Amino acid sequence: MKKIAFFCIPAHGHTNPMLPVAAELVRRGNAVRFYSFDEFEKKIRAAGAEFISCDSFLPKLTKQEETDLKNVSTTEMTIQDIRITISMSDFLDKEFKSFLPDVVYTDSVCFWGKLNAWKHHVPMVVSTSTFAFNQMSSRYMKNSPKEMADMIFGLPRISRELKKLKPYGFHVKSVFSLIQSDNSTDSIVYTSRMFQPYAESFSDHYAFVGPSVFSNALPDKKKDRPLVYISMGTVINDRPDFYNKCIDALKTLNVDVIISCGNAINREELGVLPNHIKVYPYVDQLEVLARADAFITHCGMNSVSESLYMATPMVLYPQTSEQYAVARRTSEIGAGIILKDDSVEGIRAATQEILNHKAYGNAAAKCSEDFHACPGVTGAAEFIENAPHLPSNAF
Repeated sequence: MKKIAFFCIPAHGHTNPMLPVAAELVRRGNAVRFYSFDEFEKKIRAAGAEFISCDSFLPKLTKQEETDLKNVSTTEMTIQDIRITISMSDFLDKEFKSFLPDVVYTDSVCFWGKLNAWKHHVPMVVSTSTFAFNQMSSRYMKNSPKEMADMIFGLPRISRELKKLKPYGFHVKSVFSLIQSDNSTDSIVYTSRMFQPYAESFSDHYAFVGPSVFSNALPDKKKDRPLVYISMGTVINDRPDFYNKCIDALKTLNVDVIISCGNAINREELGVLPNHIKVYPYVDQLEVLARADAFITHCGMNSVSESLYMATPMVLYPQTSEQYAVARRTSEIGAGIILKDDSVEGIRAATQEILNHKAYGNAAAKCSEDFHACPGVTGAAEFIENAPHLPSNAF
């Protein structure tokens, strides 16, 4: 039995893939202590892990900081990560000395997990919730002018915050050393080598385990008429304008439609709906995708992975640079098309393109077979248990 400390930022897209891994490690007899936040407590306890609340260490945000975080500002997220690391320093010093973890399993952008693993000399495995990005695979990123400006003008602020880490025993040369992938760090990536861009450039310190899911459901597309599923994820989902355009685009088609829009939208903003269009705050996404014939998605890695896992082709509508990378790769393998015209007519045409041409579904089905052949959460658990892995030849 090993004692394993889990760390993650307060984000569903980063936490959710870690949960099946935690459950598998507990099933194998390990002690898992998950340092997370109250909104995830129920899920973490359901996975069998010990939950440690970190909400008291979250800094109070100004309205501008809240807005920047909602807009996925890299600068603001980095600064808040540094501040949380500092506020948790004394607490985690005591935790590492009392719990004495054998391994740290930390999200790739969870600074307090990474820095404390290094500080306390505990073997670390990184949980990578999107693609693994190095100099080659980063070519898939397409930063908008707004994102570029945020990074360029934010670097001086980030540099000032990084200097505040030194008195706490955290020595960081640059923010890139905290977030970049390298070929000597043990890392788990929730996709396959086939789907990972430039997979050949990553060493065997990377375990490409495929999607991390609880569901045992399999694709089942047999039904009377096509099902279109629409979701913009859990972060940038306050988009009644886009949902209304989707409704207008699909209301005259001979399809069933399910929209998952979260709690950010007042259901009344979407007006009176025809009987074949249903709107819910949340759904069992894997169950819906198992039956769906097309998925209109924001291209979060979890959503795209689950869609491909269930052999569902996509209309790809990325909102950030990371999502664009996922959309580009999905388009390359033929399992989706990027929505370049988000008008009512553009959405209708893209959806009909997916539904009317079997090649997209066939490509998604091929990727589904590849994902199901991956080692999955069992392989992830074994990789964590066996950390640290011996040095390998750098690529």
